[in-house]
Amino acid sequence: MSSAASAPWHDRATGFFSSSGGRLKEAGKNAGTFVGEVAKDAKGNVGDIAGRVGSAVKSRWALLQQPSVRHAVQERLIETAASTGSFLRKGISGTKDKVVVGKTKVEEVAKKTAQRSKSIITDMERRQKGFSNTDAFGVPIEITVQRQQSSRPVPNILIKCADYLISTGLNSQNLFKSEGDKEVIRQLVMKYNEDPDASLPNDTNPLDVAILAKCYLASLPEPLTTFDLYEELKSARSSVQATRSILERLPSANYMTLEYITALLLRISQNSHLNKLDARSLASDMAPVLMWQKGRNPKLYREYWNKLSGSPPKNIDPAAAINAWDMLAEEGETDDPAATIEVVLNLIEHHNAVFTDANATSWR
Repeated sequence: MSSAASAPWHDRATGFFSSSGGRLKEAGKNAGTFVGEVAKDAKGNVGDIAGRVGSAVKSRWALLQQPSVRHAVQERLIETAASTGSFLRKGISGTKDKVVVGKTKVEEVAKKTAQRSKSIITDMERRQKGFSNTDAFGVPIEITVQRQQSSRPVPNILIKCADYLISTGLNSQNLFKSEGDKEVIRQLVMKYNEDPDASLPNDTNPLDVAILAKCYLASLPEPLTTFDLYEELKSARSSVQATRSILERLPSANYMTLEYITALLLRISQNSHLNKLDARSLASDMAPVLMWQKGRNPKLYREYWNKLSGSPPKNIDPAAAINAWDMLAEEGETDDPAATIEVVLNLIEHHNAVFTDANATSWR
């Protein structure tokens, strides 16, 4: 294309771009003005809102600074805290109470179950051995003590007899020697077989009480000194140290009851100037019911509690009185009463030295 022909197109393009640039510049200017105005309005709005919030906070703060309002708010906060604390404590306390109640109920059920089981087993053992659950005579001493549920492992009947003799019979002669009133003694045996915790009548003769205690000891299936220790105790005789060492092997009920009975005998012997019963005399009378060999238990006193016969046993003729030692030995057998008397005499005379680890019984 020639230069003459292109000249008009050049002029037109120049004019177009020139006018477009102007227009763009004007549009940019207008846009800047608009954005500035919007930003100015937004800034004004934000400032206005901030001012309003500040005014509200300032007024609330000023309100809280007033004594009456501040006091009311504090009271409300305290009440809220207190009610919340009370609620929490009540909840914790209720939980603890429920736990304690639950634990107590479980323990009570367990205890009752154990007692019931123990009672059933004990009753079965008693029926198998031929005595009722209230018998005092003829019952193994460990069962009697267990049945009492007492902290003192000594049969109640012996405690009652001992207390009675100490209070009313210390000056009585022939204690443990006289046969006593057989009918009275039988009635007492029946009384204690029905109620082991029964009290002795106030007018009971001390001689009958002494024989009652003697009958009880003779009724035991095994003597207090046990069959196993019979020969060893005989060999020890009057040796305090050897006797003490041997007796330490006794079951608790046997040991404590033997200590109790020999303490009673010691106390009675201390009144020998009035009752004529010294330690040797008492040892001679009591040894047969404190020590005997297996199969040779004393039968002289069985008449008082024997239930095998439908009629009461016949009275023994006093003229044909049999010494307790004669009843210990079966036909053709002999015993050594002197040795067992020495053992019991040692327990009486040296009571406190022999039973050093026991809660030694003493009476005024």
